[in-house]
Amino acid sequence: MPADAREQMIEHQVRAWDVLDERVLDTLRKVPREHFTPPQYRFMAYADAEVPLPGGQHMLRPSVVGRLLAALELTGRERVLEIGTGSGFITACLSTLAKSVQSLEIVPELTDMARRMIGSMGLRDIDVVPTDALTFEPTGRFEAIAVTASMPVYDDRWQRSLSIGGRLFVVVGDAPVMEAKRIRRVAEDAWTEESLFETVIDPLAHAQRPVAFQF
Repeated sequence: MPADAREQMIEHQVRAWDVLDERVLDTLRKVPREHFTPPQYRFMAYADAEVPLPGGQHMLRPSVVGRLLAALELTGRERVLEIGTGSGFITACLSTLAKSVQSLEIVPELTDMARRMIGSMGLRDIDVVPTDALTFEPTGRFEAIAVTASMPVYDDRWQRSLSIGGRLFVVVGDAPVMEAKRIRRVAEDAWTEESLFETVIDPLAHAQRPVAFQF
């Protein structure tokens, strides 16, 4: 049954939302989403809905995960930084598509959950770091960076950790409308920005909020 549900998810949610990269679709076939879903919510693993996680967090909808993975244009050679490990599902997908992943998670229960789930699958070259991403200082540069929570006000700190040619996926704004973007470093002091789609996802812990308008 999970394999059938997984294929339905891929064809009717992910591919239907213009995710046509076969490597991404194959990754979503290989990485069992239900494995990273809390037991009480496994019936939701392949629904196009956010799944509740400890700490008030949520797994992203499969369609958003597909768009995120496709936006990073991974070839298997990249060093990836992930902001927000969650249950480890996207981390596992990134690991399958790239060379290595360093993932940052602020919620201790999610750090433990992700490490346990990733370890039980035998995945390698993944480092889940328990930390507040906004105080973490990355070492070196990354070919791809995935921010899995939204930023009400965009902060350019992570784009500066991209290697030249590197891609960053981020969702910016406040509900009810947020904008997913791909930012690409094209030179030492130059980046391009592309709008991808609109969505709504959980905000990043401790992220800067817009200044409230006052009369």
